[in-house]
Amino acid sequence: MAQWCQLQMLDSKYLEQVDQLYDDSFPMDIRQYLSRWIESIDWDTVAIQDSLATVRFHDLLAQLDDQHSRFALENNFLLQHNIRKIKRNLQDRFQEDPVHMAMIISRNLKEEQKILANAKSTEQEGEGAVSTMVVEKQKLDNKVKEMKDRLQVQDQIVDQNIKNVEDLQDEYDFKINTLKNRGQEFDLNICNNIYQFEARLVISTMCYELKAKRQDVVTQLLDLLNVTNALLSDLISEELPEWKQRQQIACIGGPPNACVDQLQNWFTAVAESLQQVRQHLKKLQELEQKFTYESDPITQKKAYLEARALELLKNLLSKSLVVERLPCMPTHPQRPLVLKTGVQFTVKLRFLVKLQEFNYQLKVKALFDKDVTEKKGFRKFNILGTNTKVMNMEESNGSLAAEFRHLQLKEQKVAGNRTNEGPLIVTEELHSLSFESELQLNQSGLDIKLEAMSLPVVVISNVCQLPSAWASILWYNMLTTEPKNLKFFLSPPPAKWSQLSEVLSWQFSSVTKRGLNQEQLNMLADKLLGTKAQRNPEGQIPWTKFCKQSANEKAFPFWLWIEGILDLIKRHLLPLWNDGSIMGFISKEREKALLSDKCPGTFLLRFSESSREGAITFTWIEHDVHGKAPVFHSVEPYTKKELGAVSLPDIIRTYKVMAAENIPENPLRFLFPNIPKDKAFGKYYPKPTETPEPMDVENNGEKSGYMKTELISVSEVHPSRLHDNMMPMSPDEYRVLEQFVSHRDIDAVVSATQTKSHNVPYSSLHFRLLFSVNLFVFCLMNSDFPDQN
Repeated sequence: MAQWCQLQMLDSKYLEQVDQLYDDSFPMDIRQYLSRWIESIDWDTVAIQDSLATVRFHDLLAQLDDQHSRFALENNFLLQHNIRKIKRNLQDRFQEDPVHMAMIISRNLKEEQKILANAKSTEQEGEGAVSTMVVEKQKLDNKVKEMKDRLQVQDQIVDQNIKNVEDLQDEYDFKINTLKNRGQEFDLNICNNIYQFEARLVISTMCYELKAKRQDVVTQLLDLLNVTNALLSDLISEELPEWKQRQQIACIGGPPNACVDQLQNWFTAVAESLQQVRQHLKKLQELEQKFTYESDPITQKKAYLEARALELLKNLLSKSLVVERLPCMPTHPQRPLVLKTGVQFTVKLRFLVKLQEFNYQLKVKALFDKDVTEKKGFRKFNILGTNTKVMNMEESNGSLAAEFRHLQLKEQKVAGNRTNEGPLIVTEELHSLSFESELQLNQSGLDIKLEAMSLPVVVISNVCQLPSAWASILWYNMLTTEPKNLKFFLSPPPAKWSQLSEVLSWQFSSVTKRGLNQEQLNMLADKLLGTKAQRNPEGQIPWTKFCKQSANEKAFPFWLWIEGILDLIKRHLLPLWNDGSIMGFISKEREKALLSDKCPGTFLLRFSESSREGAITFTWIEHDVHGKAPVFHSVEPYTKKELGAVSLPDIIRTYKVMAAENIPENPLRFLFPNIPKDKAFGKYYPKPTETPEPMDVENNGEKSGYMKTELISVSEVHPSRLHDNMMPMSPDEYRVLEQFVSHRDIDAVVSATQTKSHNVPYSSLHFRLLFSVNLFVFCLMNSDFPDQN
């Protein structure tokens, strides 16, 4: 059953989790209408290939056009309108960054799978864990709901009390005026004096009640501000920093940070509450103008309440401008914060207070290295392109945002600007990208300077510097949350292995379906810290050892080795890595320990430790017929060049070992631990085609006459090894050989080799050759031949 259909069959509590996954960036309508098509695409692969992402983006738009046509046939005008609007929004958001759309879809599909798994687990066991991202969203939603409910009740009470005060005050005014008029008319009449006494008593009581009501309203407004202040404090001191920290983690490959919409809801709700308090205060001012008296609580407290409400609102608004999407080159969407001179990059800002009165009121300007004072030895840059934008809701799916899409940096060529005496190398220089705006609303008394700052960026001039620059981004965002610490790499702190291991795993899980398991991490820990590292998660790794010094006496640093492997996986090994066929990171000692008790021909795949550009090899085991120690063979590692010509599954399928006068045969039988080779890799083998023989264009389109060729890998074995371990033998082959050794029944053994009795899976020539050699040795050892022979 399709994943989307399974989700719709879940209980409401799980459907609420699904609802949290979809917002204006990618509406649930698309997921509903195009569910089959969406689930038929491998979005993980799309998300790492720019050209493929562009193709899939246009495919999605075509699918929406088809859906629009179906609605047109049904004369469903409303749904036609919605589809058109969704298509426009997608084009505005993803036209220049289709990879981002693919990443959103990939993430959502994975989260849906987690929800399904959790529902199944809960059904079976009674409990289960909800995915981290969904938990975070629910937490924010619950806080927003709780705050809105509380403020709504308070606001209704205040509003009703103000209305009561207004009504009571009008009644009081009426009776006072009536009393004055009658007093002037019947001032000398005794009856009138009695009436005045009673009326004054009533008015006095009413005056006392009015004063109490006015005091209640002031107290309630003060309480409302206190509640808002407490929520505002939590929002600014806890939730906003947590969101920024999640953004840091997400930018270096960690779990996606998808809670900005909920954060906006919370900011907006607090702002609406403060604006409502200010409206209440305006109403109280009108009541004060109509009527006041000595020690009037409205007169005494009004100025304080107004000042405090304005102060809280300014505090909220000043923290509301955030960098929603970090600076990123569209050509490298999974490597944000690394910018190349002369290459356009994008960055998106959002104002978290979504009020209509702020629409088109904010003009944002981008600045580079604005507050950098010490520039000696550091490069200087000019920011080019359209560096000012007006924030509006129409272009941002309803949020108040601005997206800069055509910014680029150009280095200032100033004499003495950069010398060999500079304190840092290029890829360790951190630069700031900041944004300024001003919010002025005269009628509201608002005049606020707004500022937002991106996480520090690294500027490169050549794409070959990208891996080292990305290492700097990883190290910085792993170890600090201070966005203004541009001198971080003057004295970079060491990282704990527990921190670095998680970040290394993220580098793989962010571009594939698999991170690193504990066995793989242990091997990497050994390379960085020694063999005791796996028992010391608090082990310290210096920055230089991670990215600058050569690892294990190799000519390249540890990180560049990892980077080369990552690129190798993305380009040539992604399906194999995703399905777990590649063990990858394993030491040679551990490799031998795992293979030592396996059947001959058992092999595993691991990454080469001697290749900076990334390479993969396979190692298999052979057993000696004399019971000596097993022999392990590893082929020369395959690099991107070889894998670009022949895929690794095809290499494994066709691999041969040969020696002089020997027929080449494939020694690879079982993928570790015991999976038959063809079962493990058969789905990746090239499918046979019925294509006709190629035509020779230069020979009038006749058949070329060429024979098809196939590239295979062959390893040569020295002839001296033939008598020991020419080819791997199965346990059944050993049993046949042992039968001869025990009974000296050569006829039975030869018959077995010819009829394949005893279930012997032969490569018969090699078996009989081994058999003959061992027969000869056996006879010599048992003196079955005359000495002279």
